[in-house]
Amino acid sequence: MALATRPDRRPTVVRTVWDSTLGKKTIMAVSGLVMLSFLVVHMFGNLKIFFGPGTFNGYAHWLRTVGEPFLHYEWALWIIRTGLVVAVIAHAVCAYQLSRRDLRARPVGYAHRKARASYATRTMRWGGVILGLFIVWHLLDLTTLTVNRNAEPGHPYENVVATFHTWYGDVIYIVAMLALGLHIRHGFWSAAQTLGAGSRTRDRVLKATANGLALVLTAGFIAVPVGVMTGIVS
Repeated sequence: MALATRPDRRPTVVRTVWDSTLGKKTIMAVSGLVMLSFLVVHMFGNLKIFFGPGTFNGYAHWLRTVGEPFLHYEWALWIIRTGLVVAVIAHAVCAYQLSRRDLRARPVGYAHRKARASYATRTMRWGGVILGLFIVWHLLDLTTLTVNRNAEPGHPYENVVATFHTWYGDVIYIVAMLALGLHIRHGFWSAAQTLGAGSRTRDRVLKATANGLALVLTAGFIAVPVGVMTGIVS
């Protein structure tokens, strides 16, 4: 007597999107835009340091009280952090898997020595690695205060100044922000193409927007360590 076989289950929409190359590129595009939105807000918040410790520390306190009394203290901040962690992990995992697919699709070495990937692709890959390492450092430096030797809990202005009073703090931050600028420049354009925003009439606008965002964010973030190094922020 033959045993009845179970019918194959149809893959879910989520599984189909996750397994496809286009789906992974779309996830990367959406998660990248989520992180970009955060970076714009974060940059403007960082620039409050130029208005003195009262303004900057007040802003840091406000971030922890957003949504009160509906939300408890720091709940909104943790919701934002959780969303960013999800976006970063999804972005990184999809980038890694797409990179592995690209390597498997071209298993035979080139007959002539030449670049395996374009300049933009190499920049995105190495920039992503640098930014991933920087995120870990940044959290240990200004969130957990683990590597910030002169940090004082509850004094965000003073902690930022302490970070940029060290040569390695300046170097790590500035190198990471330069990598961020290049990542945004190529990533915004790539995300726009993936999401179908590109066209002959809009390509120039998209490229100009990508360049502008990269320049403004890089300059805005680097302004803080430069401000500390030059004594404008002290």
